[in-house]
Amino acid sequence: MIKQEATMAQVTRQIVEKSGIDINQLLDLLIRNAAAELTTFYYYTILRVNLTGLDGEGLKEIAETARIEDRNHFEALVPRIYELGGKLPGNMNAFHDCSACPPASLPANPNDIRAMLQVLVEAERCAVRGYNHLCNMTSGKDHRTFDLVSAILNEEIEHESWFSEFLGEGPSGHFMRKGETSPFVRKFLV
Repeated sequence: MIKQEATMAQVTRQIVEKSGIDINQLLDLLIRNAAAELTTFYYYTILRVNLTGLDGEGLKEIAETARIEDRNHFEALVPRIYELGGKLPGNMNAFHDCSACPPASLPANPNDIRAMLQVLVEAERCAVRGYNHLCNMTSGKDHRTFDLVSAILNEEIEHESWFSEFLGEGPSGHFMRKGETSPFVRKFLV
């Protein structure tokens, strides 16, 4: 009798399950956060296009950095989802609707920069809460997922701080990055 080799997803799932993590809950959260990243990339595209005028132009570069990094977060999450034996929904509408965060939709008055900033900062705060939860769930148990979601969390905290400062909520100590995007997540991008 020939013993069949385990596939990568089987071994990875076994290791994660053995650590005490509910693999189905973890996959659900990873998929929902991947949906949030991709939908945020989409909605930030619309928001960025509408950042016009004297006040809006000052936000464009920051919104663009957050937009590109959210796309990178999506790209970094997808391989881990499949490594764990999960998969993305086959329908884009279902994927959008399962997002861990509400849509970062354009405010009713796209010329209201303060309303635009509120949409941006709330989207980032939702992401920070979601990745913090994933970090707590995987810390000391699933090292690969923890490393990934911790890297994303670092970038989401910076995004939130940038928009928060524009709202006048106080200094954060974070500065706009110069050069390449996704300094924490870069190592996960293929």
